[in-house]
Formats: sequence, structure tokens, C-alpha cells
Amino acid sequence: MTRRTRRSRTVALAATAVVIALGATACGGSSSDSGSGTPGKGGTLTVLNKADFDHLDPQRVYTTEGQSMDQEILRTLTGWDESGSKPKLVGDLATDTGTPSKGATVWTFHLRHGVKYQDGTEVTAQDVKYGVERGFSSDINGGPPYAAQWLVGGSHYKGPYQGKQLDSIQTPDKYTIVFHLKQPVADFNETTTMTGWSAVPKAHDTGSTYDTKIWSDGPYMIKSYTKNKELVLTRNKYWSQATDPIRQQNVDGIDVRFGQDESAIDQQIKADAGTARTSIQQWPIAGSDLAQLANDPSLKSRYYKIPAPGINYLAINTTRVKDIHVREAIEYAIDKTTVRGAFGGSAYGDYATTMLSPGIGGYQKFNLYSANPAGNPAKARELMKQAGNPKPTMSIAVENTPTEEHFADAVKTSLEHIGIHVNITPIDASNYFSTINNTKNQYDLTWGDWIADWPNASTVLPTLFDGRLIKKNPQSNQDLSYLNDPKVNALIDKAAQMTDVAQRNAAYGQMDEQILKDAAVVPLMYMNFSDMSGSKVGGVVSDTILAEPSLVHVYIKH
Repeated sequence: MTRRTRRSRTVALAATAVVIALGATACGGSSSDSGSGTPGKGGTLTVLNKADFDHLDPQRVYTTEGQSMDQEILRTLTGWDESGSKPKLVGDLATDTGTPSKGATVWTFHLRHGVKYQDGTEVTAQDVKYGVERGFSSDINGGPPYAAQWLVGGSHYKGPYQGKQLDSIQTPDKYTIVFHLKQPVADFNETTTMTGWSAVPKAHDTGSTYDTKIWSDGPYMIKSYTKNKELVLTRNKYWSQATDPIRQQNVDGIDVRFGQDESAIDQQIKADAGTARTSIQQWPIAGSDLAQLANDPSLKSRYYKIPAPGINYLAINTTRVKDIHVREAIEYAIDKTTVRGAFGGSAYGDYATTMLSPGIGGYQKFNLYSANPAGNPAKARELMKQAGNPKPTMSIAVENTPTEEHFADAVKTSLEHIGIHVNITPIDASNYFSTINNTKNQYDLTWGDWIADWPNASTVLPTLFDGRLIKKNPQSNQDLSYLNDPKVNALIDKAAQMTDVAQRNAAYGQMDEQILKDAAVVPLMYMNFSDMSGSKVGGVVSDTILAEPSLVHVYIKH
């Protein structure tokens, strides 16, 4: 999924009743609480974000900061309990993690009794069915593709707004929901941790404006939401701790403020005065501040370094930059040392040479291009010569933040050395992903980052490189390189049918190598995300699934 500077998540999986063991993933030392003392009740947590959420609508959200905030407002069928040393899959709205049958092509979930919305009415299986169905409507775009990919009849269904239901989602009674899939999906119950599988009561659905009017069944509800300015959450008085195994309701409210520069947020939280003492950030520390703050011993108790199961990368549009020699030249030319410097240096993460990151099932270590992270300009110039020494001008899309603009400058400098001129297109951070994911907006080079939806290659490579999805999802295309390689597509189909995990992982490793042979992307860094909170914020959990500071147990120290 996409991220914070991060974002996003991923795609399609395969058979077998094997649940991918999370023990092997990049779950790092989480300081599950920023300081001692019993959880206090009351007070307001302030969240300082540089930009508004792309979406909070559960069926549209696909950024990590949006999904993390939604955990305060919404319940999902299943969820991750991250209070222990590694994430544990648990039932959330559901009583347990679901029951597969017919070779994992049918999944049944039983809902908890007594889960209530903000008006006191009970959440039903029909509400979950309706929530999933609305995600098929063309008005509700941008979310993960799993429901459309996996549910029987999903490829033709157009949503519930014309009165049509999807027959492959059955609700035999008020508390039971059954999903019929067109292929075995062994980890379907990990997909259902995502907000697309949340309940939406039909009577309160406001369509494309639901972002600001979400009907809460979580501990907090929307009191007011002024886009690009402020989101205020207050307690949902009908939420009950007895029905919720994941969240707590410690603070009275959450005040999310948008629109400050990243560095200004860093300095405010570091200074720890006034409301900054009860504040936290969701977007990572600015690249220009990271090295200094990461090494400041006085901040240690309120600094969170969260390993992300993900990758920061530069996509090369293969339909616009058609010559493979030019694309390979770009691979060799990029100086990853200056690129990483823009994001904050070594604290941000290790240099990447693959699209799968260590700790994700399917990762294989290989490097097809420069052994030196600073690049190999001589080799790059030789490849440009083979391409007939073109002097192209290329556009690069980045977010309009200082970190990203420094990154774009680093790319521009690297490519100018081999005769490629680069024009930088900064895009508003709050609309960045919805802009670049719309196929009407094509750039030669696009910055992206991706976080596995759950720690398996099935949630990375198929989403980012299945060329058949470009046409299918023109407004939510994640294939930023526009790669449509029959070899990659065939491997995606093959892996999806494999029941043997080792075999499937080998296929994903092969797929990763083929994508790099196509020179479709330049992997830059395997990411860590670093955030800070004020000294009076407690109960912060490092969410290694979303790579966000989780607020589900947050409290204010009194």
C-alpha cells in the first residue's frame, strides 16, 4: 500500500492453507510505549500531519497514514494485535480469523454480537456485505484490488448503487458472512484486515463524499472534518471494550491538523512545549532532520524507528522510455548515495537492489546493475551510446515536499551526467497518489514507495507489475512503470496457483529478477520510517504491518 511517505500495499495470492508466518518478517524492536506510567484516561491527542489524507473512506483508503487513522474510527473483519513481540492475526468484527472450506475458495466469518455504531444500532453482516460491494462502484476508486480480483463475479460487478448485489457474498443471517472466491486464497483472512472489508450502513452511505462522513463503529467518531485543515475525532459512546480485542479508548479526542511543513512539525515536537507535549506525527521525519534527530539521546524515549516491509523506488515508464538501453543507462546512472541523503541518510534504510525487501516471503538477494551505490556513469554513458546517443528530456513526478524535491534534484543531477535532461513536476502531497495512479497522468519517471499489504510477495509484485491491471484500473493504476511483460504476467498467474510456499517464493524471486531485467524500476532503499511524539504521549505501538506509530492504545500521561 502506499504510504506515508509511504504508501501502499499490494496483491494477489495463492492457494494453500499455509498462513505465512509473520515471525520471518521485518518486525523490529518496537518501543510499545513511549514511557512508563499507567495509561491515563482523558485528554486530547494532537496529530500533526504535513498533508490531509488521500482518503479515509474505508473502501478507498490505500495509504498507511489513512489506514492507521481509520483504525480509530472503523473495525475490520480481522485485524492485527501488535501488543506482543510480533503481529498476531485476530478476529476484529469477526469472532475469530475465519474458516476456509472447499480448498480455501470459500471463507466464512461470524460477527461478534453487540458491536455498535455511533448511533447505537448494531453492526450486521449485511452492512459488511454492503461495505465491500460499494468498493466496486466507479465513484469509489483508489482502494486495494483484492475484492474485484478474487470474488466470483467481481470482474463484472459495478457496485450496489443501481440496486444490484454481488451473489458471491452471502449473509445467511445477521451475524454470518460467506465469501465465494474464484481461486484458492490461503491468506484471505489477512486481506480482511484491510479497511475495504469494513461495515458501511447503507442508510448512512454518502457515496464519494463518505471520506468526511464515515459512520463509526470504532472507539472514535468524526466530530468535524475541514479538508486540508483539521479532522476532530471524539469518543463513540456506544463503542465497548468488551467487543474489541485490538483498540482502547483512553483519550477523549484526537485532533488532526494538516498543512505544516515537515521540518516545522519535527522542530515543534522536538521542542516539546505546549500542545507539542501531547502531539505525535504520522508522516516520517523530514530527510533534512533525520540524521540529527535519530542520534539525539534526549529524544530516545519518544522516537520510533519502524522497519517497513517495503521499498522506495523510481519507476521508469516503459511505454514512454521505450529503449531498453536508455532504461539500463538510468539504472547505472542514479547515485543512490545522494538520493538516500535526501531522505535522511542511513537512518532511512539500506540501499536496495531488488523490489522485494528482506523479510518478505519471496525475497532473493541479487543485483543486476552497479555494484557501487553511487552508480557507474561510465557504464551508463556506454549504454546511451548503444542507444544512438539520444539527448532526451524527461519528466519526473514527486510530491511537493522539500524531501522529495531534494530527491528529484539528485535524480536530475545523476541523469544530466549522461545527457538526459529532467523536468521536475511537484504534485500536492495530499493528492499525489490519486494523481499518478490515474492513467491520464503519465510521466517518464515517477517516484513511488510501496509497503506490502501483508508480508508476502503476493502483495507487492502482482499489484505493481501486472500489466493487465492498467486497463482494468485506469484511475487507480499502481503499475507506475506501465510494464506489461508477458513473462511477468505468466509468472504472476503461475505463482497464484502454487500451493507449495517454497515453490511460490521461488517464482516471486524469478519475477523480481525479470522486472529488473526489463529495467522497469530503479529500487532505491529498503525503508525504515521514523516518527516522534511529545513527552506526554504514551501507549504508542510500532505497527510493523503499516509501518506507522499505531494509536490503538495511545494515552496522555497526566
